[in-house]
Amino acid sequence: MPIRVLYDGKTFGKGFRADIIVEEKVLIELKSVEKLSAVHKKQVLTYLKLTDIKLDLLINFNEKLLKYGFERVVNNLED
Repeated sequence: MPIRVLYDGKTFGKGFRADIIVEEKVLIELKSVEKLSAVHKKQVLTYLKLTDIKLDLLINFNEKLLKYGFERVVNNLED
């Protein structure tokens, strides 16, 4: 899904592409890497801020068991 970038009242094309956005409430980012790192979390936080979505599921398919590849990332989620 393309994500538009708004800055200083201007729209700058579709600078980012999210893998999946579910009903404009959950963003899902898919990876297949040896290990998820801080840069992956920063990437999805940027996507969350740009879309004003609060929840992301970061999924790494390069795990022995898929259940170990899920990571939940939130953006300003209230208690």
